[in-house]
Amino acid sequence: MTAHHDSSASDWIYRLAPDGADAPPQAPASSERRITELTDRLGSQPVAWAVAAGHALARVITREVPELGGGPGPFETLRMGTEAATLHALLLLADPAGGRQMPEESLLGDREFARRRLGLDKVLRGIRVAHAALAHDLMAACQELALPADRAEQFRRVSELLFGFVDEFSSRMTAEYLAEHDRWLTSGAAAREETVRTILDGQPVRHEAASELLGYRLDGRHLAVIAWSDRPTAGAASDLQRAAAELLHLRGCPSALVLPIGRTAVWAWGDPHDASPAGALKEFQCPEGVRFACGSVRRGLSGFRQSHEDAQHVVRIVELNPRGAGPAVDYRDVELAALLSTDLPALRRFVRDELAGLAVDNRHAEQLRQTLRLYLRNERSLTLAAAQLHVARNTVTYRVKRAQEQLGHGLAARLPELMTALEAAQVLGPAVLRPEKDGSHDDTSRRS
Repeated sequence: MTAHHDSSASDWIYRLAPDGADAPPQAPASSERRITELTDRLGSQPVAWAVAAGHALARVITREVPELGGGPGPFETLRMGTEAATLHALLLLADPAGGRQMPEESLLGDREFARRRLGLDKVLRGIRVAHAALAHDLMAACQELALPADRAEQFRRVSELLFGFVDEFSSRMTAEYLAEHDRWLTSGAAAREETVRTILDGQPVRHEAASELLGYRLDGRHLAVIAWSDRPTAGAASDLQRAAAELLHLRGCPSALVLPIGRTAVWAWGDPHDASPAGALKEFQCPEGVRFACGSVRRGLSGFRQSHEDAQHVVRIVELNPRGAGPAVDYRDVELAALLSTDLPALRRFVRDELAGLAVDNRHAEQLRQTLRLYLRNERSLTLAAAQLHVARNTVTYRVKRAQEQLGHGLAARLPELMTALEAAQVLGPAVLRPEKDGSHDDTSRRS
């Protein structure tokens, strides 16, 4: 993180600006009102510097204390806190008397950590890691922007203000964490979550008592859904709960158990009395920025757990290839890829070996793979493949021929392996394919 000079400014804090490489990859995590307020007080460039620094701090914390991350949604909640803290630190440096109030955004992640049952020691370690990284960034900027005669004093000032801020921040975070932890433990939600986690861990429970506590029959059939959001907002948890319940209703579940997990995820189960309506997932209007992973329909207490495990596999597949999945994904549609990808490095080698020149992550290879996949799935029917691709039969013939040239062997030689590799490439995309810039294929790496 560096800064740029602006000789018209009188204070180095107001001359902070992100490099192009450090520019924030997305919109600020703080509220629009807060960003507007701080832009008025600090300027747009220092605010942009703080947004970029906050994102970098969240990445550092996630690397050093992985438990505080846990996926895109939790990362965004963490980023909201680091960004708010960085902006507050700049405000203190610019005006120590006018920036004492702790921003609300910086405490939201702390409450989620308590609900996710992460230890307070990990939260405090995350604060220490962020403090060290932010101090380094500010000292580097001060070294570049402050006048040589002023640097020693400015270094002392940065160190003193940051230590005071972090000391106060740690105290507030500890108090907030303990208060949220107490609220959570005394709520019915805590008892329900504890019961669900006991079932998912495979520990014995009393069916009738657990069903009564959860308000949900455990001896019937179960369809599990995991919903999560990459964009934490104040109402994210309630929005996710409503959306999960609606999806389960569309899937033929008149009753549902919906359990919020932090602010950015929901676990849900429904009892599907009827067969899922055709195209239910396609008809579902997903809220923007929300993803849904649907497990398989299974019966009984073990089915409650197994359907959730299937949904977790779907989450893993979506995170491996976000661009290849729709907002709602069913386990049956990715089951083969989920099973194969438990050893991702081995699957990657398998796909690249089997597909040879087709295992490149570019549009042309994707077109040939898709055509060959549908041609083989339709028992080599040019007519059916052409209809599904909305192209002429001659086009399918041409593409299949080109695909065979890239493979370097006939289709019958390793047909099961070829179809498996095509399916894995279809679902997982870049996670198993060779990057386009690496167009070479080392034939000596193939199994002899």
